[in-house]
Amino acid sequence: MYEILLVVYLIVALALVGMVLIQQGKGADMGSSFGAGASATVFGSSGAGNFMTKTTTILATIFFVLSIVLGNLTAGQIKKTDEWENLEAAPAVESVTPAHTDVPATEEKASDVPN
Repeated sequence: MYEILLVVYLIVALALVGMVLIQQGKGADMGSSFGAGASATVFGSSGAGNFMTKTTTILATIFFVLSIVLGNLTAGQIKKTDEWENLEAAPAVESVTPAHTDVPATEEKASDVPN
């Protein structure tokens, strides 16, 4: 259930970003400064907003509701532990000595001069 809600949440977030980026601003048209700004609405000048505005509002509402639901589901999954709960002494660590050295022994004399 959590995974499904998380996928839906991501899809809604991407759709919301896309809808916001597609929309034009109020002053984007030259005619809007002369009173023709209401011509782009679906329901006329007395409508509540065009299709893009309504879709953005619906997506934003779904986004916030899913955020709250996912937050509540996540808060229930996290187990809170206290750092001071286990105050026992740490186990002793054994020191291991290496059986061989890091540099292999060779019979030839090592020289810095190439042959």
